[in-house]
Amino acid sequence: MNPPKIAVIILNWNGAALLEQFLPSVCAYSEQAVIYVADNASTDDSVSVVRSKFPQVKIIQNTQNLGFAGGYNQALKNVPEEIFALVNSDIEVTENWLQPILEIFENEPQTGMVQPKILDFKNKSMFEYAGAAGGFIDQFGFPFCRGRLFDTLEPDQGQYDERAEIFWASGACLFIRKEIFETLGGFDTDFFAHQEEIDLCWRAHNLGYRAIYEPNSIVFHVGGATLQQGNPQKTFLNFRNSLFMLTKNLPASRLFPVLFIRLSLDGIAGIQFLFKRQPMHCWAVLRSHFWFYFRLPKNCRKRTQKQSSKYYLTTSIVYQYFVRRKKRFQDIF
Repeated sequence: MNPPKIAVIILNWNGAALLEQFLPSVCAYSEQAVIYVADNASTDDSVSVVRSKFPQVKIIQNTQNLGFAGGYNQALKNVPEEIFALVNSDIEVTENWLQPILEIFENEPQTGMVQPKILDFKNKSMFEYAGAAGGFIDQFGFPFCRGRLFDTLEPDQGQYDERAEIFWASGACLFIRKEIFETLGGFDTDFFAHQEEIDLCWRAHNLGYRAIYEPNSIVFHVGGATLQQGNPQKTFLNFRNSLFMLTKNLPASRLFPVLFIRLSLDGIAGIQFLFKRQPMHCWAVLRSHFWFYFRLPKNCRKRTQKQSSKYYLTTSIVYQYFVRRKKRFQDIF
């Protein structure tokens, strides 16, 4: 029998309860894979829970909490399989979730990343915020998904049941070829967490690889298990990392005009937070800009020779959503 080509790697930090709840489905339905838990120096009993209750799962222990980006970079150095499936600890998988994705990788050499259909664990008829039916960005770096525009989620009514090319695959459940991950140097550890998967997919796109959404693979995601949506730290990371990503990947002709407009839009968002009596979120936006300027020279040095001009699906999802009041992906496209 040939050895498994795919590794399912679950990054964990103090998530013993989540592992107990969600590892059973991964173990039951991933017979084609080697399953790993990469522990980010948890202080709870996560490692002992895996050892005692899931002896078939391999454990990788990082020496410190390196966040999503650094945690996976460190752990994946010890994983030999050809395809990585990076799976959040709050994901429930379904029967045969791996087979259609393996077929894509076997038959489409230019496909570097794949994302399954991601539905809401708490309401399984709805798409889930982190990825839904595949991700895109607009010209100014604002991410959105088929099935999710900003905070508006769509019910799954079969409207995205066709395989499709996307721009980014969600880090909640991201499949990527080991060779491509290593060629790209993994995730950018300066991101720590949030949007590092968009940056990774953008860099892969610049090298000519594509990302695919596969609807015949279905998973359910809880979401917000580490940082809740209303957490100011999440606001900070999303705003800061978006600016980092734009600086690194925008084509040269658009770099400064796009960054200027994006910084201005961020300022408007900060003022809105004040009107909503959310001063900590306003401060998070300001901090993100301080970090942007502080890291600007470093991020400019990360730019490569090849920057694709075909990176966005619409000029401004902000305009479409807030001005034209388009709340569904299909209403725009």
